Amino acid sequence: EAAKRFVRANGLDKIVGQGSARIGIVAAGPLYGELRDALTKMGFRTDEELAEAGIRLYKPALIWPLDPDGLTDFADGLEEIMVIEEKRAFIETQIRDLLYGRTGAPRVLGKLDDEGRPLVAHFGGLAAEDIAGPVKARLSRFVPEDRFTKPRISIPVSVIQDAKTLPDRSAYFCSGCPHNRSTVLPDGSMSGGGIGCHGMVLGMERENFGITHMGGEGAQWVGMSRFVEDNHRFQNLGDGTLAHSGYLAIRQAVSSGTNITYKILYNGTVAMTGGQDAAGAMTVPDLTRALDAEGVARIVVVADDPKKYPADAQFAKSVRVEHRDKLDDVQRELRDIPGTTVLIYDQRCAAELRRGRSRGTIATPTTRVMINEDICEGCGDCGAVSNCASVHPVMTPFGRKTQIHQESCNFDLTCLGGNCPAFVTVEIDPDFKPSKERAGVPAGELPSAPVIPAEANILLVGIGGTGVVTVNQVLATAALLDGKFSHGLDQTGMAQKGGPVVSNLRISATEESGELPSGSNRVIDGSADTMLIFDLLAAIKNLARADAARTRAVVSTALVPTGAMVSGRGAEQFPELERFKAAVDGATIAEDNTWLDSVGIARRVFASQPAANVLVVGVAFQKGLLPMTAESIERAIELNGVAVQTNLDAFRLGRRIAADPSLVSQLEDGPQQIEAAGPAPLTGAAARMATEIGGSEALQEVLAYRLPELIAYQDEAYARQFTADVKRIRDLEASLVGDRTDLSETVARMLYKAMAYKDEYEVARLALKSDITDRARERFGPKAKVSYQLKPPTLKMVGVKKKTAIPEAAGRKMFEGLVRTKSMRGKKWDPFGRSEERRVERALIDDYRALTHQLAAKLDAGNYDQATEIAGLYDMVRGFDEVKLANVAEYRTKLAAALADY
Repeated sequence: EAAKRFVRANGLDKIVGQGSARIGIVAAGPLYGELRDALTKMGFRTDEELAEAGIRLYKPALIWPLDPDGLTDFADGLEEIMVIEEKRAFIETQIRDLLYGRTGAPRVLGKLDDEGRPLVAHFGGLAAEDIAGPVKARLSRFVPEDRFTKPRISIPVSVIQDAKTLPDRSAYFCSGCPHNRSTVLPDGSMSGGGIGCHGMVLGMERENFGITHMGGEGAQWVGMSRFVEDNHRFQNLGDGTLAHSGYLAIRQAVSSGTNITYKILYNGTVAMTGGQDAAGAMTVPDLTRALDAEGVARIVVVADDPKKYPADAQFAKSVRVEHRDKLDDVQRELRDIPGTTVLIYDQRCAAELRRGRSRGTIATPTTRVMINEDICEGCGDCGAVSNCASVHPVMTPFGRKTQIHQESCNFDLTCLGGNCPAFVTVEIDPDFKPSKERAGVPAGELPSAPVIPAEANILLVGIGGTGVVTVNQVLATAALLDGKFSHGLDQTGMAQKGGPVVSNLRISATEESGELPSGSNRVIDGSADTMLIFDLLAAIKNLARADAARTRAVVSTALVPTGAMVSGRGAEQFPELERFKAAVDGATIAEDNTWLDSVGIARRVFASQPAANVLVVGVAFQKGLLPMTAESIERAIELNGVAVQTNLDAFRLGRRIAADPSLVSQLEDGPQQIEAAGPAPLTGAAARMATEIGGSEALQEVLAYRLPELIAYQDEAYARQFTADVKRIRDLEASLVGDRTDLSETVARMLYKAMAYKDEYEVARLALKSDITDRARERFGPKAKVSYQLKPPTLKMVGVKKKTAIPEAAGRKMFEGLVRTKSMRGKKWDPFGRSEERRVERALIDDYRALTHQLAAKLDAGNYDQATEIAGLYDMVRGFDEVKLANVAEYRTKLAAALADY
């Protein structure tokens, strides 16, 4: 009663439209803003327009209990009331109860219409786009059709359809996250999901049987285990959830005698929601004793460092501690033990480690990992082993390879487990201090300030943790300093796990102008005036907010790999940038858009990746896309108090780039590009061979990279064999399709790949040729110690599975000896030539030559593209040892199917 009196005394209930209204709509809180946005899109922008159309709105300030007097005032004279609310009917049932028995009471509809059909969704959140249809369906019964604004297609359908085929940005485990390894299962097993970071495995195509609520982990298997043939499941359970309510689930599994292994993922924090301590959590030794007391059949602790526990640690009897490298063996052991078993995977949260290192409370490891792209096959095995977001695919003239993204690397070293000799480790120079010097801002004057709009709807789209929300707050503060009004909403979702961030900002000149006072704080579909795109993948899924006749965009072209790309699941690489450009430009005013590599510029000029976002802001301001002054934006940057001078310089540089686009070409040509200068000019025999083949400039570039390498690989005679095969295809191609060289380019790439297989001799040659040791010392100090991470054949033959770190000096001597004996390759006395891998590789050369003959025999202009695609299937043959052999088997299967259709 006190709340009701307060609401009445302060006039907090909002009723719009009295008089002759026939239909009323009720919405509370933020949904009222969404309702107003939906009505605006229909043509009812103001309170007066609603009243003229006979529409009345009610926004109750107190949703339980509803104020009967306020409701009565609203309902008086109405024929129908429609209630907009999320989830189950709550306000709707109160209204129906309060109005029941009143003379002339209106119909009350909400979740169902007057014929019992679904009207307003009873699940999920509701936005203007969701409620517009149901609202219009009811309004149409009372409002003439010509009173509604006719909807128009703001984005071409073809653009929307193509955008759906582009990769999506989704959340993923942090670099170095223990869940990258701990959630991996042995072949033939499945696991159950739960609440916590580990729940993201449900989107990672690992074998799982669904998710359950907090505290119910494993209960679903307890129920279903009696009715299926399988007799065991794993169940992931975070240490925070365990302390909260997970013990009950384990207790139930024990008491029911269910065969299940709980994998307690002990990372020492509640990581999903920001790194809080888990209330009531035990140490690992104490936890083993508690679980043993519950009757668990077997407990094994798996840790990144088994020696980290104190000597007097009191584990439960029979508990043993293993290194994380034994995870697969331990899981196989536990799944065969009847009853409830527990595996405790103990490794610190990667995000908390990073925070601790930045604060100086945790020591930073001194070992770094680098990959020699010359040796790398781009097979993705290191990504599959580590699932680490710092293992980035990168395109080179020799195809897709892999790099370690040093800025995000968390020093977990799991990627070294990949079956590949391309890795080196570096012990950093203890006396080396990385230079913080930046390339510097080019000299030049700031352009004159543009004419700025009075108000705007701004959409900022990027990746979590890169400062998108901060930029939104800076712009909102700047608008406030200019005396304007801003409504904002940060849609962060799984942002802190590398997911997308969408920040909405609606700025009006006065509180009562435009759509803002009664609308939502979200930029609805088709209403964005400006899009600041910091990540293209996140932007593609938000293009519906744009309007092809209204929206202008500033776009950062930097492409950050997704988790699926890193781990080998999903898309192997990014589509061409032109596809992203077509999607964004098709949804906006293309001629007014600005595209630039803001991340590359920020790294080169400011030695700072976060400055990239502020650079984009500067471009947008100078293009007249932001409704606030430069002085206020700079003041807001100062008030933010972080990297103030760098961000001020980035904002000003962005302004200059917008006024003088020629600056972009000077600033984008940074060290992030691989082989930007193109191939070295051919000379001697290689030049003669390339001339003999002829063809397009693109084909000549392919040859320029490969012919010298083939000569170095073996000799000129070996390269001539390659030349003869490619020329044969090129001559036939020219007679059928003229200047097109798609097929000959593909054959040149793939035949080179087959002929230059990376045996021990070639790995040695490429290791000596590479400048990776120089790059390591340039980055980590002149006294940095480099080691090659190798698995020598002699050790492989005796069953050693782990790599050995071979110091640089010893490694180079070994490589030099191998290179001197490369003439033995494939001959009788070749000590490496009898392995299955080498026999398969030699056979693949003849197989690919035979394939080119087979394709040529039936080649015509009609099946030219099909032949090119088949010739390119050999790109699947990647990796080393069993990884390569598995890929060969898959290649042969796909090749057979493709040839059957040729």
